Amino acid sequence: MTTIDPTLYLSNQPKTRVPSAELGKDEFLKILMVQLQNQDPTQPMDDTQFISQMAQFSSLEQMMNMTKSIDTLVQSQLISPVIEYSHMIGKEVSYQAIDQETGVETGSTSSKVVAVSQYEGWAVLELENGEKIYADAVTQVKDSNFDGSPDENVTE
Repeated sequence: MTTIDPTLYLSNQPKTRVPSAELGKDEFLKILMVQLQNQDPTQPMDDTQFISQMAQFSSLEQMMNMTKSIDTLVQSQLISPVIEYSHMIGKEVSYQAIDQETGVETGSTSSKVVAVSQYEGWAVLELENGEKIYADAVTQVKDSNFDGSPDENVTE
C-alpha cells in the first residue's frame, strides 16, 4: 500500500500568510488574473479599463528595470578607484621616490597629478614628471594653486 507524505496534509500547511511590504509585478499580475476570473459575466470588464491596467503593468515593469539599472550603475561607480581618486587631478602630490635599479628610497618628490588610471583594482596616479605611482604611496596632497602664504585679500 502507498503512503501519503505527511507534509502534504492541510493541517501541516502554514496557517498564516506573511504579508509583503512591496507590490511587485508578480503580485500585480495575480490581482489582474483574479479580477478577470471573478468578473461578472453579464458586465465584463471595460476594454479601456483593461488596457489601462496593462499599461500600468508595463509602466511598473519598466520602472523596476530602470531602478535596477540605476542601482547597478551607482554600485559600479562607487567601487571604481578612478572615480574615487579623480579629485586629485590637478593637485600637487608628494611621495617617496624609489630608485628603480636599487629599490632604495631616494627621498621625497613632488609632482602634479595629470591623470588617474586603474591597474588590477588599484588607483594609479599619472604625474606631470612622467612617473606613475599608486595612490596609497602619496604622503601629502596640496592644491597646486596654493603657495602656502596667506591670501592678501582676506580681511579678518
